[in-house]
Amino acid sequence: MNDFTTRPEILGRRYVVTSGHYLATAAGAHVMERGGNAIDAAAAMCICLNLLEPYANGIGGEAPTLIYSAEEGKPFAISGMGCSPAALTIDYCREHGIDLIPGDGFLPACVPATLDTWACAVARFGRLRFADILAPAIELAEDGFPVYPAFSRTTADRAALFLERYPSTAAIYCPGGRIPQPGERFRNPDFAAMLRMLVAAEEASGGGRERGVEAARDAFYQGSIAERIVRFIAEPLLDASGEEHAGLLTMDDMAAWRAAVEEPCSVDFRGVEVHKCGPWTQGPVFLQQLRLLDGFDLQGMGHNSAEYLHAVIECAKLAFADREAYYGDPEHDQVPLDRLLSAGYADDRRRSIGADASGELVAGPLGAEVSALADVPADHRAALGIGGRRAGAGAGHAHMGDTTHCDAIDADGNMVSCTPSGGWIGTSPVVPGLGFALGTRAQMFYLNPNRANSAAGRKRPRATLTPSLVTRDGRPDLVFGTPGGDGQDQWTLQVFLNHAVFGMPLQQALEAPTVHSLHFPSSFYPRRAYRRGVSAESRIDAGVLDVLRRRGHEVRMTGPWAHGKPMAARIDAKHGVICGGVSPRGAIGYAQGW
Repeated sequence: MNDFTTRPEILGRRYVVTSGHYLATAAGAHVMERGGNAIDAAAAMCICLNLLEPYANGIGGEAPTLIYSAEEGKPFAISGMGCSPAALTIDYCREHGIDLIPGDGFLPACVPATLDTWACAVARFGRLRFADILAPAIELAEDGFPVYPAFSRTTADRAALFLERYPSTAAIYCPGGRIPQPGERFRNPDFAAMLRMLVAAEEASGGGRERGVEAARDAFYQGSIAERIVRFIAEPLLDASGEEHAGLLTMDDMAAWRAAVEEPCSVDFRGVEVHKCGPWTQGPVFLQQLRLLDGFDLQGMGHNSAEYLHAVIECAKLAFADREAYYGDPEHDQVPLDRLLSAGYADDRRRSIGADASGELVAGPLGAEVSALADVPADHRAALGIGGRRAGAGAGHAHMGDTTHCDAIDADGNMVSCTPSGGWIGTSPVVPGLGFALGTRAQMFYLNPNRANSAAGRKRPRATLTPSLVTRDGRPDLVFGTPGGDGQDQWTLQVFLNHAVFGMPLQQALEAPTVHSLHFPSSFYPRRAYRRGVSAESRIDAGVLDVLRRRGHEVRMTGPWAHGKPMAARIDAKHGVICGGVSPRGAIGYAQGW
């Protein structure tokens, strides 16, 4: 096994932070040095990432988060997924001729979740005021940050859209029709002014830290910021459906939603406890895959052998079929999670795995009323082999390159894993005067009332965003995650197995090449799927990929470093050291420690 890595593993005694952009990572370190803990640092990094990677995430989007509280001695999930508008129902869509909620525009906008996610987390688990946490993002937005190649490239790719249809976005990202060039300084003064409104509200509260955080939260969800959002999206906008639709969010929707502290979903795996957010995300598929793979001699198969990768791919098909059939907002949908995560259920499902690639996508027999493929658009069924036709891997699922991530661990043992996403500037225009765009997460709803994750008012769409947290004997151990849509819980699964089963050091585990299945419907509009489709990084041995093809997998090779941007941090309890690393994929993510 090649132990070469392109980057060193970062070691620290007081803290380690990781994020999708090096300046956000530096902001997390700065907050730690100012007396903050891991929760404060993660909040600062997330808001900076909203600014620094606007094509991948935004404050108008979502931020599912896992926290290990050293004081309370247990992990928690923060429901960083905003609810849909009360008016967004299946009946509304039928009345307006909507067969599939589009992936852009105003119609799929849900309540922005990021700000209250951190208000909730900081009020309960943090140490600092919001003013201290927001200070790095305000400085970057006002004084500017250097444009990096991917920022310039993605802006150029979307410049025509901005200039022709999103003038409020063009005013910031293409001023005068010019694309920001690498090395230049980019500013977003409207974003800074919006954050300063939150700081002013905190200062005006005249109370303690928690009261101030609540005041900042109210300024976003009940004051002029919310009013600007609701007023802006009331005007119809052309979207991917070919029609114009207005947004449905109201002031009541904005004020009613609150982030909540929840119990995470958890399973034991070979001496550790792995924790994920609930089935309002796809997170439990990670746990289902672990249950399934626990029945194989993974070490005996050998890392990234054909036998090992076949098992990983086939287990993913089973877990994601269950995701399609059963996962949804548990406040609205009856999700049989205890059964889905049980070892006995995994034993039953594992028996269906054969020597060749399965062409089926069948959920387990737990009472699903419809097939996992029931709502695949008719024009994509050929790709799944329905009707006797067959297609290769095609272009892959949508939004595999969006989203970002951050992790933080401090010397007390607090740990945070957060996967911010949504609010991309490429799918919804910037709200004038606020410097950010809204999310489009409601595109993930089905319009079939007989299945989980169907559209309903004030319901959380099932998100792909999926941070991970591991404890060992109840004590903090590891946090990790990656951007990448439906690929997230496949790539991070392999990273985790690299470390936990094959004994790789953290940085090596993050850099090793990965595969992912495209066999199941994408979570994103227009929900394409590719029967037996597999995407494989080209660093995987060609002979191994040939064996997979002979077994029936439709393998599509990508670039050598194409799959996400995995990152992680862990506690080395034996030596009293905190370790961290970020894959070089994407070039701009970094870890830092002290």
